[in-house]
Amino acid sequence: MVFKHQHFHETPPEVEAEFPPSATLEGAVSDALASAGGIDASDVTVTASGSTITLAGTVLQESEVVRAEEVARSIAGVTDVRNEMSTKGMAGF
Repeated sequence: MVFKHQHFHETPPEVEAEFPPSATLEGAVSDALASAGGIDASDVTVTASGSTITLAGTVLQESEVVRAEEVARSIAGVTDVRNEMSTKGMAGF
């Protein structure tokens, strides 16, 4: 068998392996929230629109809402954070 390099009309193929910047930013914020102390981010969703991050979902305490926003703002590339998170009612506990 003879090995031949892949070419299309004598031009090597272009492969885009980079995620869109918003997906990269969402991943960075999600990872930071998952590893940050003081937050149970299991019910938190992160959405990026450009360099603006939207946090949505529920947590148990108001301090977690504040902490999540602090963590999101600390990520390089984030210019604004829309915090739409809420706290779960403690009824029944």
